[in-house]
This record gives sequence, C-alpha cells and structure tokens, in this order.
Amino acid sequence: MSFYQQTGVLFFGSRLRRISESFLADVNAVYKKHQIRFDAAWFPVFYMLSQKESLSIRDISTELEVSHSAASQLISKLQERGLIKTSSDKEDGRKKVVSFTPKGQKLLRQVEPVWNALQLAMEELLRQSDSTTHLMQAISETETALRKQSIFNRIEKHLK
Repeated sequence: MSFYQQTGVLFFGSRLRRISESFLADVNAVYKKHQIRFDAAWFPVFYMLSQKESLSIRDISTELEVSHSAASQLISKLQERGLIKTSSDKEDGRKKVVSFTPKGQKLLRQVEPVWNALQLAMEELLRQSDSTTHLMQAISETETALRKQSIFNRIEKHLK
C-alpha cells in the first residue's frame, strides 16, 4: 500500500492533484507524439467553442466555474497564439465574444480524433472495476456537497 493510500482522506486533495497532473501529462504526451501543438489546459475553451460558434468571456467563466479574470487570461493566451479572436457583441458592444480563427479551427480538427480516443480510453478506465464505474457520479456528488458547504466550513465546525 502506498504512502498516499495509508494516510486516507488527509491526502485527498494531494491525491486528486497527482491524478490530475498525471492525466494531463499523458494527454499532452499524446498531443506531442502526434505533433499537435495543443495543451490540455486549453481543452475546456476549445471544447466549448467547438459546440457553439462563439461565446462571451462571461459565458465561459460561468460554465467553467472560474473567475472572469481566469477565463480572460486563458483567452489571452489562446489569442496570442492566433487560435481565437475576440470581438464586440453585436447587441452589447461592451461584451467581448470569443470565436475560433482559421488557425484555431484547423487545430480543432487535429485534436478532435484525440478527444474521441480519450473518451474511449476513459470509458474503458471507468469500467475497470465496480468502484471506478461510479467514479464520475461520486465526483459530481462531491462537487455538489462542496458547493453546499466548503471544506473550510466543515473544518471550522470541527475546530469549535
């Protein structure tokens, strides 16, 4: 049994971060092996834009549950690489709308087969055992519970 497994819930966050980092490193290794200049960190914005022609930065931040500032920073990085462009909303000129550039659309076509393979690989992984079959549901339920009461508040309750 590994150190992380022995310590149980005290290392919950560390274990999730380790799994996430390993996952993202593997996905990025696939992009690199296939000479696709894409970073897994860009996936949420690329995926959202693949589903809708354009989105406001506010829509992106809301959907991803990140700050407007964090969404803007990611958008700026993608814009610097020439993958997306921003323009003013036709109805509200103060609102910035994000869409793919031709270069971004070309990159999207390159990454979509990787996403399809990733989908199949993850489905395969989640069928490995009875426990992993329920992992996505358990993650969703944990996210919902944390929205209702944060870890901070739960710890504070036990310190009183």
